[in-house]
Amino acid sequence: MSVEPLSWATLVTEWTLAPLPLVVTVWAVGLYALGVRALTRRGDRWPIGRSIAWGVGMLAFYLATSSGVAAYDTVLLSVHMAQHMVLSMVVPLSLALGAPVTLALRTLPKSPRGWLLAVLHSRVARVLSFPPLAFLLYVISPWALYFTGWYDASLSNAYVHEMMHVHLVTVGALFFWPIVGVDPLPGRVAHPFRVLLTVLTLPFHAFLGVTIMGQSALIGGDHYPSLHDGPMGSWLPDPRADQELAGGILWGAGDLVGIVFFVVLFVQWVRASMKEAEREDRRLDRLERQARPSE
Repeated sequence: MSVEPLSWATLVTEWTLAPLPLVVTVWAVGLYALGVRALTRRGDRWPIGRSIAWGVGMLAFYLATSSGVAAYDTVLLSVHMAQHMVLSMVVPLSLALGAPVTLALRTLPKSPRGWLLAVLHSRVARVLSFPPLAFLLYVISPWALYFTGWYDASLSNAYVHEMMHVHLVTVGALFFWPIVGVDPLPGRVAHPFRVLLTVLTLPFHAFLGVTIMGQSALIGGDHYPSLHDGPMGSWLPDPRADQELAGGILWGAGDLVGIVFFVVLFVQWVRASMKEAEREDRRLDRLERQARPSE
């Protein structure tokens, strides 16, 4: 394996047409567009912000798994770590804000809609979307990835590598989807608890990042040193320095995305409170109108 020195240009020229990401992206974007079109044709409205969020999520997924990022994710641990953060945080958060389940429930025929509702109300869905369990999976998963043989296996086995990407998105979705609360999923909790779970993720990312930066053992074993000693050694950074950069990316990106998510939740909380206040005002107005004839 040999690639050109990493640059903004090579992130474009080293593009790969990986089959799985391409098929997933085309089908996900196509089906979502068909759903929005079906709503529009019958005169219903679908928020443009949700469509944009879905598009951003799928674009981020495809770029992270097929652009030059994918070409360098086994060459530089720092590039892999940037990919990790996109797949585990940016993609799930964006897709959750796209509300695809709500769109499906509003556009699917009766039988498929019934199947989807059965899945949403199943015991498996309730267990997987249970917020404390989803939180534990989300914070423990990176430790299992980098401190077991899992990551080493992903560097030498293409299938394990692809499944790692799927795992990152899936675990991120299990955590973010109920907390975002746009879709009618089991596991949704009150806004204060959503904010609490978000805040709790920040120190876990920071601690893992600092641990990776400070540990003496190299993640990936001899993989990165062997690349450094090979033909690409003229431009590859020292594996130790690159691992320190990777830990810094995990720390900084985790805090940055976490803060953005916190802002999203806060805005949702304020809007929900305003809607609740409006409903209460309408209820009190109805009671007042009902009481007037008897006065």
